[in-house]
Amino acid sequence: MTDQPLALAPDQWQRIAAARQAYTDTVSPYYDETLQEVTRRASTSGSIGKADIGALLMWKRLRADTPWAAELMALADTDVRRTTGPATTAARDTTLSRCAGAQTGRAALAHLPGFRTGDALASAILTAAAPDRMAIYDRRAHSALHTLGITLSHAPGRYSCYIQTIDQLLAAAPAPIRTWTPRDMDTALYWMTA
Repeated sequence: MTDQPLALAPDQWQRIAAARQAYTDTVSPYYDETLQEVTRRASTSGSIGKADIGALLMWKRLRADTPWAAELMALADTDVRRTTGPATTAARDTTLSRCAGAQTGRAALAHLPGFRTGDALASAILTAAAPDRMAIYDRRAHSALHTLGITLSHAPGRYSCYIQTIDQLLAAAPAPIRTWTPRDMDTALYWMTA
């Protein structure tokens, strides 16, 4: 990816806008309450603990009956927060580009069990830490980018590339899409493959 805006055809922008509208029309306005609650706690504490990670697991509808979840639960919450604190700081750091904040935050989380690979839960943590700067990554958003002709690699560093892609989309978007937050864009991408 480059730092240049992405050029999409008008019908592609219409698809994105329609997907966002369909998402807001279909999904309960209470669905993100869990994410918002974790965001409020992270705003106060400057980190995200095991209870918050558990809440985000449920919110993302991910499986918790995995070896990594047992490893994470075996850590002291203070150790988890010692890792999520720098990730939170990086995600919120407005002196960094969103892409650099995503890259630094994601790298910090890689030390925790369950965060060495995959970006779904890590992106939820970073988005809870900095809801106006970060966005949720998942396979459906990844697929939506592909349908728009935008290639996103599965290689390490995918999350920061995803954030960079969202920034490029927002920079190139027509009104009113260009005023969306990264989270607005991720929900539109998510819903495009619904």
